[in-house]
Amino acid sequence: MTQQERGGALAIVLARAGSKGVPGKNTMAIGGRPCVAWTIEHALAARLVSRVIVSSDDAGVLAIATKMGASAMPRQAHLATDSARVDDAVRQVVLDVLGVSERELRDDDRREVVILYGNVPVRPAGCIDRAIALLRERRADSVQSYQPVGKHHPWWTARVGSDGSVRPWEGDVLNHGVYRRQDLPPAHVPDGAVLVVTMAALFLRRLGAQEAPGPHSFFGAVRAGIVHEEGSVVDIDAPTDALVADAVLREGGK
Repeated sequence: MTQQERGGALAIVLARAGSKGVPGKNTMAIGGRPCVAWTIEHALAARLVSRVIVSSDDAGVLAIATKMGASAMPRQAHLATDSARVDDAVRQVVLDVLGVSERELRDDDRREVVILYGNVPVRPAGCIDRAIALLRERRADSVQSYQPVGKHHPWWTARVGSDGSVRPWEGDVLNHGVYRRQDLPPAHVPDGAVLVVTMAALFLRRLGAQEAPGPHSFFGAVRAGIVHEEGSVVDIDAPTDALVADAVLREGGK
């Protein structure tokens, strides 16, 4: 019996080759190492993860995964495009790993799948285990990580017309009448550090009533979250993000 069969979570690191914002970001040097290596290391260090698989169409990424002791799985071309959905790519990995068809999966399967992005080299220590533990404790379908929105609060979002006119994004009062950051109600945004889902949710056996079937349906019906400190996660989507991550990791290594 494998560790996965005994109840450990399956972690899948997604790291495709293509990126318009930062070409080659998963293999670019961040903090003295390939970017994806940081995420692989975080997954391998998680106590509640029993197997780490790296899914990529990039031979360089797959070579890094193998060298670090993770399983390398080449991703099919149609699942590595700009328009390919994350959940489709993850489902294919799961079916290949388990060696079963989708029909053979149970509707109440609570085995955990951890979804990690290779372009997030900076995430809080232990966040993967925290997310898995919360999913088990709450018997949730998914757990996602969040951060406070900071000064980019939804209440301070406005519509600026072509003529320069300003009006509220919603409602009738600009800024909801709040002009000091400390007076804003707490609001959070997904930070990309970790997402954990059950097999049942991933394969859409636990559809949430709060939304029609769509890209986030695989989060399931019962959703929970862990909260990180503002700025504690760096998701590389732009060149400036790479500079920040590199500085953070080099400073941490001193």
